[in-house]
Amino acid sequence: MAEQQSLMVPTDEYLKSGIHIGTKFKTKYMEKFIYKTRPDGLNVLNIQQIDERIRTAADMLSKYAPEDIVIVSRRENGWKAVKAFGKATGARVFAGRYTPGLMTNPQLKTFIEAKIMMVVDAWPDKNAMMDAYKVGVPVIALCDTNNTANYIDLVIPCNNKGKKSLGLLFYILTQRYMINRHMIKKPEDFKMKMEDFSDE
Repeated sequence: MAEQQSLMVPTDEYLKSGIHIGTKFKTKYMEKFIYKTRPDGLNVLNIQQIDERIRTAADMLSKYAPEDIVIVSRRENGWKAVKAFGKATGARVFAGRYTPGLMTNPQLKTFIEAKIMMVVDAWPDKNAMMDAYKVGVPVIALCDTNNTANYIDLVIPCNNKGKKSLGLLFYILTQRYMINRHMIKKPEDFKMKMEDFSDE
């Protein structure tokens, strides 16, 4: 029971979302987050570690005003979740294509400055990560068992391909960010629902 208390959402909510189900491939770096490999070959991530890292990410993001945060998701499965985060918090969101040079080339009409970046998948979102790296902006990245950790300041181990798992992750993140920034007083004041972050 003690474990239940310390998690931000009950274990079964994490399990239902599939946030802990990785891929059949694992990189050297992600091994430490893997709890076990199932008979079908899928690697299963440690829920305690997922929870800890989401908490750390929320606290890291909370040090920054919404206009200093950039969230990037090239992969369509993350669009609804990141847009909901942006809508609730006021953070800048790129759902779809991120133009390389947005943060490094002041000549661009669309040039932006940011103080922290979060990406949904280090592989498709590598252009954004490289931009952040070049200008010294810290990067938080959601990483599945097959991701590497180059240019990442904080890794959140999770299933970063499933709509449900991304929905839950951004739901928790949004709520904690808003509480930390005093945008809402307590979890009950959080008016958004799980459906706002995920279709399924």
